Amino acid sequence: MKLYLAKLWDSLHSSYWFVPTVMATFSIALAFGTIALDRIGRIGPIENLSWIYTGGPEGARSLLSAIAGSMITVAGTVFSITLVVLQLASSQFGPRLLRNFMQDIGNQIVLGTFIGTFIYCLLVMRTVRGEDYDVFVPQISVTIGLGLAIAGIGVLIYFIHHVATSIQASQVISEVGKDLEKAIDRLFPAEIGQAADEERLVAEIPTDFDRTASAIFAGTSGYLQAIDNEKLIEIATEKDLLLRLKYRPGNFIVRGNVLLIVWPGERLNKKLAKQINQVFAIGKQRTEQQDIEFSINQLVEIALRAISPGINDPLTAIQCIDQLSAGLSHLAERDFPSPYRFDDEKKLRVITQTLTFAEITNTAFNQIRQYSNSDVGVRIRLLEAISAIANHIKREKDRDCLLHHADLIEKASQAQISEESDRQYIQHCYHLAVKALRSIDAANCGEN
Repeated sequence: MKLYLAKLWDSLHSSYWFVPTVMATFSIALAFGTIALDRIGRIGPIENLSWIYTGGPEGARSLLSAIAGSMITVAGTVFSITLVVLQLASSQFGPRLLRNFMQDIGNQIVLGTFIGTFIYCLLVMRTVRGEDYDVFVPQISVTIGLGLAIAGIGVLIYFIHHVATSIQASQVISEVGKDLEKAIDRLFPAEIGQAADEERLVAEIPTDFDRTASAIFAGTSGYLQAIDNEKLIEIATEKDLLLRLKYRPGNFIVRGNVLLIVWPGERLNKKLAKQINQVFAIGKQRTEQQDIEFSINQLVEIALRAISPGINDPLTAIQCIDQLSAGLSHLAERDFPSPYRFDDEKKLRVITQTLTFAEITNTAFNQIRQYSNSDVGVRIRLLEAISAIANHIKREKDRDCLLHHADLIEKASQAQISEESDRQYIQHCYHLAVKALRSIDAANCGEN
């Protein structure tokens, strides 16, 4: 249920209809509420309030009609501008960045404001009566409608400013960088308990695990978006099982492939297989919920498009590398969770697939290095990023990973860059990166 609710919220948050629908529903409730107040107010002297609308029925109809017509016109304009922005974002930053724009709550509120005001005015306008024997002018409702129109003007000004800033490359890259920082804090908490003795745990795995275990197969194809780890451990504890997962969030799963291994295999049945399958959220696209590589791939995609021959914008690629270096520096200081999961009695129940710092660094640097070709500025910034990350390294194997990338950048630069002065400067940056990595205090690299 927890995983289902998280997936549902992610779907609603990424849609353009949810917030406008909620605001439209609120406007309907507001219209009925204010009309009820107007009917009650007929027994009192509300006309004495200076800020209340005091015109006649014809004036009220004309005012509400003008507001409703202008609101739906502006709503259509806002929707058209939004589609153009999405098209520009897709062509400039890549289709995977559309998700970020779709999740922009500001645009959703703007659209909902105009639609809600339009519906409110229509509902209030139908109650205005001007017959001699039954005159009713909802003065409070008309006044609130006028206030909503004034608020709509402010919202329109905000929308114009927001759209102008949201498609700037620096703004987009900064927002993705923030998402990466949040993902690191969420998936790699600062305190994760004592480190597991993996050698001892491997010895505890039954010797007949591979021989007597049974497989559960994926029921659908798609990207593994999230795993309800608590529910998985609960099932394993209840059935006294040991589970070994074959995929991690972010991996693509083909229907019919082995999703996980269950031991002992004789306890597996169709009902249990179906129950375990429901623990895995599989969808059409990757999400940032449990996939740290999602935000990294977004930054890499922006960088690759920027250094492509058709765009040739290395400064944007350099901004992406800066955000990647900040994220990797933050990540290098964190302890990586063990793949072994236990129940309350400290009994091993689940063996997961986990990411390493080297795999994440490969995702961040490999494609940018491979496609930067003879772009000197990008190569230099990659080496400077490695020097910056070196100050946060805690594990020797992480340092070796960065040394490997520095070597690859330096070798490729010597082979692909023809200008001698550029090669010399890259060589200089390479030596600085190597010096920064090798000068790390051995005490800071406690894990070998």
